[in-house]
Amino acid sequence: MSSECFLYCCIISVSTLIILVCNYSEYCEKLVCGVVPLQTRIVGGDNATAGDWPWQVSMHFNERHICGGTVINTQWVLTAAHCIISESTSRYLLYFGKQTQSGFNPHEVSRSVSQIIMHPDYNSTTFQNDIALMKLSSPITYTNYIRPVCLAAKSSIFHNGSECWATGWGQPLVAHDILQEVQIPVVGNNLCSSFYSFINVTITCNMLCAGELGKGVCQGDSGGPVQCKQGSRWIQGGISSFGIPCAVGIPEVFSRVSEFQSWITGHLAGTNVSFVEFTSNGTDLDSSFGCNTTAPPNRAPPSEVSFTAIVSVILLMPLLP
Repeated sequence: MSSECFLYCCIISVSTLIILVCNYSEYCEKLVCGVVPLQTRIVGGDNATAGDWPWQVSMHFNERHICGGTVINTQWVLTAAHCIISESTSRYLLYFGKQTQSGFNPHEVSRSVSQIIMHPDYNSTTFQNDIALMKLSSPITYTNYIRPVCLAAKSSIFHNGSECWATGWGQPLVAHDILQEVQIPVVGNNLCSSFYSFINVTITCNMLCAGELGKGVCQGDSGGPVQCKQGSRWIQGGISSFGIPCAVGIPEVFSRVSEFQSWITGHLAGTNVSFVEFTSNGTDLDSSFGCNTTAPPNRAPPSEVSFTAIVSVILLMPLLP
């Protein structure tokens, strides 16, 4: 158990009766969410260092990495609905504290899955409500390498251009061996819609866009987080969902976590999860952005891109044998 997590007690005097009220779990969740005790360096580059992203989860299906996820408390993992390719919980194994997909990871632990909850309104055609919860077979213990992330609260605001980070093991066709990290800008929904409107994909308020040319998520990153730093805490703003692989100058799309606060808390009754308001500084330039009525130059014709977009939600996962 981390030295930062301790039994939190207070003494309440009711007339002559003294009551000792102790609440370990709730206090501990609020204390450690989004905090990285080992991240003393400035993050950057491609390979992440062990302990940099302690909430990152590697989801294995039939003994192979297929998706990412995030630790939100000791019993639950947050991921994308399209990562749930089978209702059989026995075929999944979740890894925590993992840095490399091969070799020995000294801080790694794993758990099987006892329950899967997909959003009831998930639509694999429109990519709406691409979010799911996975309950662990037994609780995990927090360490410097395994911790929960803070989740963006309903009132959170992410301005166009806000700098955040995406993490995962993904790349085209095969997964990276070492956990990857990349800094990417948030792209406002109005601007993002201008890219996807040409392929008849609607960007809704339940979605968050991020990425730029040469920087973005790819196959194998699905279900993983895009996280933004506020003060000393990291707050997860989105869950990797779909896009036009990979980092071709069109932002990828994430499920906007803040829009699902009620759904998440409704299913996690009796357990603790920390939602924190994220607020971008300055003025959101996306609010005054207007889409062009014609496709910008140097973009593939709509018919060509449309096919890519249709299969993109699958391509953000490694191709299964």
